[in-house]
Amino acid sequence: MATIPYRLGLQQRVFPAYRAAFFDALAAACVGGLSVFSGEPMSGEALGKEGHLNIAQHVRGQNGYIGWGPLLTVWQQGLIDWLERWRPDVLIVEANPRNASVNRAVRWMRRRGGCPVIGWGLGAPPVIRSIIPDSARRSGGRQRLLDYLNRFLTLSRSRFLAQFDALIAYSRTGANEYIAAGVPAERVFVAPNAVTMRPTQPPPERPPDFGDDGPVVLFVGRLQQRKRVDALLRACAALGEQGPRLVIVGDGPARAGFEALAREIYPRAVFAGPRHGPELAPFFDSADLFVLPGTGGLAVQQAMSAGLPVMVAEADGTQADLVRPENGWLLPPNDDEALTRALAEALSDPARLRRMGRESYNIVVNEVNVERMVEVFGEAVAYACAACR
Repeated sequence: MATIPYRLGLQQRVFPAYRAAFFDALAAACVGGLSVFSGEPMSGEALGKEGHLNIAQHVRGQNGYIGWGPLLTVWQQGLIDWLERWRPDVLIVEANPRNASVNRAVRWMRRRGGCPVIGWGLGAPPVIRSIIPDSARRSGGRQRLLDYLNRFLTLSRSRFLAQFDALIAYSRTGANEYIAAGVPAERVFVAPNAVTMRPTQPPPERPPDFGDDGPVVLFVGRLQQRKRVDALLRACAALGEQGPRLVIVGDGPARAGFEALAREIYPRAVFAGPRHGPELAPFFDSADLFVLPGTGGLAVQQAMSAGLPVMVAEADGTQADLVRPENGWLLPPNDDEALTRALAEALSDPARLRRMGRESYNIVVNEVNVERMVEVFGEAVAYACAACR
């Protein structure tokens, strides 16, 4: 892995556990070390446990929130104090204009001799579409006001993004959005949103057919309505006798409702409860297809590391870098008919599923893994430092 000859600081709104592997890997590559600053999630925000670091330093601040939904604004107490103590050569921050503390951190770095600042984020989707419902935008009486608002917010975001010496996007979709927002293409880097290290073991050998018990479809994730497990149950039920054994791993507030629906329309579904870490391996190894019909997606890369084809609903654009025609199905969001059609197609050809699973494995080995993320961050740091000389 490439060496980064600098002392890095990295600001995050929160620190979910799935980021720990990346932060420690990035710290291991930094000659001067890495310190991560983060605060608490909002009340009721379902992010799971905070991450724990073994190599990087973690400093906790205090987050304040005002507003709600897409109009939420965040500020982080303790951020400047952390910068004063750590004094990074390069600062990496969330490229989120709704975090009011980011601009203060950028100004602090500039006062310290113009030290580089890099933004890291999902991208820059159309502003007006992200905050105004379609029904409001179609109302003729409001259109002029919305046009003014759109221009103002778009200009504000472009100015916000222009202050960074480089930008790191989670996906190619996000990178293209940054470029469309006016960021020069040479400043934009793509670090695929990886949560697992490069696999070191080959995937399990699977037989060429499904066997007497038929195919096994696997879902892993928190059981919330937005995960759309109910849609997956209905899709399996629609297949009739050709329906698979559906294994649902996870827990959450919607579990009881999903279990009640399964008893009613698809009793072949098995709810295995919460599993974590090594406990998940037998479920991935015994499955034929991984399906994520709603939002989220952390388990997709784990499934691919186990040599599984994947079926995933589109959400924030990062799925397109993972799911391709060669290794799975990328579904339009909230489209039950598309899910049923894709499921029927997938389970009709076991040999094809085996080929797609091998391609999934190749993607996480060669393209989407924590090690590759570290490499891209190193490239962005080198570019930003050169640009600031």
